[in-house]
Amino acid sequence: MISIKKKIIGGVAGSALLAATSAYSATIGTFDNTTVKVGGYLKLDAISNSFSDGTLPTGSYGRDFYVPSLTPVGGKEENRTFDMHARQSRFHIGTDSIVGEHKLKTYIEMDFMVASNPNGDERVSNSYTPRMRQAYLEYDNWLFGQTWSTFQNVGALPETADFIGNTDFSIFIRQPQIRYTAGNFQFSIENPESTITPNGGGARIVTDDNELPDFVGRYNFKSGDLSLVAAVLARQLAYNDGAGLDDTISSYGLSVSGKWMLGKDDIRFGVNTGSGMGRYIGLNVANGAVQKADGTLEAIDSTAYYAAYRHFWNAKWRSNITWSAIDIDNDTALTGTAVTQSTYSARINLFYAATDKLIFGGEYAHANRELESGADGNMDRFQFTAKLDF
Repeated sequence: MISIKKKIIGGVAGSALLAATSAYSATIGTFDNTTVKVGGYLKLDAISNSFSDGTLPTGSYGRDFYVPSLTPVGGKEENRTFDMHARQSRFHIGTDSIVGEHKLKTYIEMDFMVASNPNGDERVSNSYTPRMRQAYLEYDNWLFGQTWSTFQNVGALPETADFIGNTDFSIFIRQPQIRYTAGNFQFSIENPESTITPNGGGARIVTDDNELPDFVGRYNFKSGDLSLVAAVLARQLAYNDGAGLDDTISSYGLSVSGKWMLGKDDIRFGVNTGSGMGRYIGLNVANGAVQKADGTLEAIDSTAYYAAYRHFWNAKWRSNITWSAIDIDNDTALTGTAVTQSTYSARINLFYAATDKLIFGGEYAHANRELESGADGNMDRFQFTAKLDF
């Protein structure tokens, strides 16, 4: 017999909205000491965009959710665009087992975001290919597989209709890793990847030339109504073009984020800073390094910060105000002036809980992107969402 029970997915949230609410799982049953559970949610988003300096083409990820590097700059204002999609809808399945004195778990999660639609388009079928978000196993205190980077604090994500919400600031990355948890401490080695800006600027170079994994250490702290996560990232940035250019440099990142409960309300906040964080922050709004004239690498520094306040008006209604920003320290003699110097976004929303599983919401967001040249562009977005957990 299938039983339904309320479950928080251990700090693992797939969207900013889910991070602040609960997922619901159906326990299928227990077989040979292994309990099988399924769950997920259905979500519809309706999004109206206006850009001050151009527009985003059909199929751009920036029309489905906020991507700081995609805010148009330097063009002419065009008409407002309207999109609807259910691509964030999600399904997960997991198992829990006890073998002797050992605890075993598995978790697989899929959705349809950031995926191609080879089986259809918006003219006819709106079909989208499922993608693997997470797939990992746990053996006592060890984790093996793909999940949120240990460098990321999912518990500090704000509650927004947008897919992420505090994107300018956010460390938002899932990748294969091996993680060990010892009390409040976590240590991991994670899949590496370097992103490079060519000398003088130009198309991003994505390399897979690393000899070492990325290393992450993390400490989880909780006292009363305050919870904090402090994490450090150490990694190698590498590029070998196969034609004589072969260089590596070190990169580091520091992150402090948390949540402070104020009764039912809460404040969420964080600061991320480092040298060469690149793809780890702001959906890769800046690269990890830039090439010098001789082809060697120099890390790009950046600092990001955010704060959000959530207020419950009553048992049914609640609102969130969120601000996030990033400043990038480019050496324009190397990068040129067409690279992003800073972005910020602010959003305010209102959610209505029709039931404990069904949520309706509306959100207004304003964002700005500025280049090193001084040119900038704005985005204004209205978003409606409906989400039902199962």
